[in-house]
Amino acid sequence: MAKVHVSDLVLRDGHQSLIATRMRTDDMLPICSKLDQAGFWSLEAWGGATFDACVRFLKEDPWERLAKLRRALPNTRIMMLLRGQNLLGYRHYADDVVRAFVQKSADNGIDVFRIFDAMNDLRNMGVAIEAVKKSGKHAQGAISYTVSPVHSIEYFVDMARQLTEMGVDSIAIKDMAGLLTPYRAYELVKAIKAVTPLPVNTHSHATAGLSAMVHMKAVEAGADIIDGCNSAFSEGASHATTESLVAALQGTEYDTGLDLGLLQEIAAYFREVRKKYWQFEMDSHLVDTRILTSQVPGGMISNLSNQLKEQGALNRMDDVMLEIPRVREDLGYPPLVTPTSQIVGTQAVLNVLTGGRYKSVTNEVKNYLLGRYGKAPGHVNEEVRKMAVGDQDVITCRPADLIKDELDKLRGEIEGLAKNDEDVLTYAMFPDLGRTFLQERAAGSLTPEPLLPPEAKEAAASPSLYAPNEFNITLHGETYHIRIKGTGHGDASDRPFYVQVDGVQEEVLVETLDEVEVSPAGGGAPRKSADKAAAGGGGKRPKPTHPGHVTTAMPGTIVDVKVKAGDKVKAGDGVLIIEAMKMENEVQAAVSGTVVSVFVTKGDAVTPDQTLIEIQPD
Repeated sequence: MAKVHVSDLVLRDGHQSLIATRMRTDDMLPICSKLDQAGFWSLEAWGGATFDACVRFLKEDPWERLAKLRRALPNTRIMMLLRGQNLLGYRHYADDVVRAFVQKSADNGIDVFRIFDAMNDLRNMGVAIEAVKKSGKHAQGAISYTVSPVHSIEYFVDMARQLTEMGVDSIAIKDMAGLLTPYRAYELVKAIKAVTPLPVNTHSHATAGLSAMVHMKAVEAGADIIDGCNSAFSEGASHATTESLVAALQGTEYDTGLDLGLLQEIAAYFREVRKKYWQFEMDSHLVDTRILTSQVPGGMISNLSNQLKEQGALNRMDDVMLEIPRVREDLGYPPLVTPTSQIVGTQAVLNVLTGGRYKSVTNEVKNYLLGRYGKAPGHVNEEVRKMAVGDQDVITCRPADLIKDELDKLRGEIEGLAKNDEDVLTYAMFPDLGRTFLQERAAGSLTPEPLLPPEAKEAAASPSLYAPNEFNITLHGETYHIRIKGTGHGDASDRPFYVQVDGVQEEVLVETLDEVEVSPAGGGAPRKSADKAAAGGGGKRPKPTHPGHVTTAMPGTIVDVKVKAGDKVKAGDGVLIIEAMKMENEVQAAVSGTVVSVFVTKGDAVTPDQTLIEIQPD
């Protein structure tokens, strides 16, 4: 029996942290036989952002992924990361949904449920823990480690004591941002082992360059299980290298018993696989000690980088990293882990890009400030709360106590598309994305985002072949300075580009004219997409010129239109809901008056330079 056990994260957290969760199931299955031979305590392979990425980008059924992995890993525990009452989504679900999700996950192959709450509010973990125990699976209670004036060793030890009383099978110290230092880890593990007989598992991202040392000191303090990641997807924003940890402990009283040669064979396979995903590689240094200040977790860094890139604002990353701790303090020092990392991170981006702190506030921040995610660990800035939610009442009960059973309602909403409860739960996690996924599956039109070929990488790296993003155009004797700020997500024949023309923000719609519509006789002629041309796209929306022109603070997608022409509105009324960077933001009327025009519908991509609704002021 190995003195120290190892869980490997290559199938989930490793690629989430380094290539934005883009690894496809078909690239996992061929190596599973070797992974199954390795003798890991568990393989983390599901949960976290994998569910979202499967539906949103890869167009894979996440439940099918789990079932395939279960068949391919008959001898190894499969672990998933579960966000307590949030499950895998960004809101709290009713208890009946939590119980159903846990049972279906267990039925489809999950052995170990690592359960945490972003606020460390144990009330939000209780139902999930009970459901896991009822299913006969392993419930691991996770402490979200963070650093703040309110997060002491005593705070975390008390959590471990309470989790033990709640019936968990093991305790995880989840250092999602890489903030844990070696001697702090020793002190924390020692203190937790003193109050619980349960195995202790340490999990620490390598972003700040400390995780290998953290695991070594944790082992010396009595940690039973350590998390590592295969070297093909380790270090940086990911985790300490599994092979290195195994080598460091070989021949000692802590020897893991794992075969270093076999682990290296696995690494050789994944190194080749990673080359296919070069377009999603995060642009960062191997070690980034800024994390010790910003506390942005590993999985969030790559997504934040991609999201800023989409906004044409990657150059503002340093400003955002400085703003994140300020927002976190305002919100009472929540640990930065999904969904609070997204909530704080997106609000920080808004504060930077909109030219004013809390000039625009996401719905998620408002709900947080109203207590709908749980109790904040520290004191909330009341001025910010007042600015965001006014005099609305803040709840003090467990948030899910206010949510009625909703599984039957969800079944009704997706009837006809859902083949089973797994489909219903996919819809529950991400209603709009889930519905679209199920519709496309029914139509046989599921198409994953493209993987760019290797030669495209070579072209991008060559100054002579790389298309510039800033240039001059001379037209009819006038010269215009063009800077490409980002690109939208249209299909190959209809793609918006966000550009600056002489410093003025514009959106242009690039529409190919070389598509051929084949006639019954076999002939064809170049055609323009008449339906898209008729729709007009963003180019038909007028530029905002007065306060009655409602705009968005950043590019996004319309989630809901709350008014129609003829409606009376007051200044401050919500008129639109826009999703940007996976967070929803209510757009409010700046003036009181009558809605005279609505230029958008649900699903439209929009930019800050467009009038979305026009209000005639009173």
